[in-house]
Amino acid sequence: MRTSRSRRTRSSVRPVQALAGLLLAAALALTGCSAGADSSSDGSGLTNDDKAASRADAEGAPGAEAGAGGKQATTAPQPAVNHIIRTATLTVQVKNVPKALAAARTTTENAGGFVGKESTSRDEEGREQTEVVLRTPVEKYDEVLADLEGAGKLLERTANAQDVTDQVVDVESRIATQRASVARIRELMDKATRLSDVVTLEGELSTRQADLESLLARQASLKDRTSLATITLSLSESPVAKAAKDDDPGVVDALAGGWDAFVTMLRWVVVAVAAVLPFLAGIALIVLVWLRLIRPRLPRRPAPAAASTALGPLPMARPVPAPGREQERGEQD
Repeated sequence: MRTSRSRRTRSSVRPVQALAGLLLAAALALTGCSAGADSSSDGSGLTNDDKAASRADAEGAPGAEAGAGGKQATTAPQPAVNHIIRTATLTVQVKNVPKALAAARTTTENAGGFVGKESTSRDEEGREQTEVVLRTPVEKYDEVLADLEGAGKLLERTANAQDVTDQVVDVESRIATQRASVARIRELMDKATRLSDVVTLEGELSTRQADLESLLARQASLKDRTSLATITLSLSESPVAKAAKDDDPGVVDALAGGWDAFVTMLRWVVVAVAAVLPFLAGIALIVLVWLRLIRPRLPRRPAPAAASTALGPLPMARPVPAPGREQERGEQD
């Protein structure tokens, strides 16, 4: 019986193995057909996808670059905006100052700017000179500067650029922090119940609001200076004086210098005498009044009297005669 059961088991297993083998062969056949369809008919062994990729590489891979570029554009960081204060100073010689000034006004206003300050004067010969401050948008700065330089003969030009990006970023950060601080103080005021706490919070709120307003004013100033460039334009009708040639001094130059020094010294002496002359005249007048009017009217001092004693006046000493006179008297006697 065991032999018959084993035979039945073997006979039942064989059809199952045969069926599994048929299914495996069918799967392999289907896989081969699909691989044959995907592969090229030239026998190179490359699939259509591989050929497309190689063709794209040969042509520069525009599709791949576009895809990579789009992905990179979405992931690349935004570049930081630079905040720069631009200033310039121009000195231009023109034939007609009012006409050149009107043209400068028109150029600035057409660019979206305005005239900030203006001052006009005339020299000794009646030639007009004008200095005007122009504010123009930064985008039109170079264009307006070129137009102003072409108004006449450019004598001097100075341009400066100051990067204040760090200041702008710092002020913006401090403003955000200050606003959050003010908001917290207001929340605490809403929750405060004691009067002392309310008074303290109001003082703190006033201080922080003042700091916030100061930061906002600084931010507005930076924004104004970075968005509008400042151009100081000087227009003049006076010609430029050429500098004299620097040569070594000669004998004539030495004589001329000495004469100039002598004339200068003489001029200072005359000036000094002229300055002292009123005092000398006053002193002379005082001396003259003293000698002519006051001194004659003063009482004179009496002559000194002869000395005397209790026994009488002292004898006066007789003068001793000269030897010649004594001899003459002897002869007379």
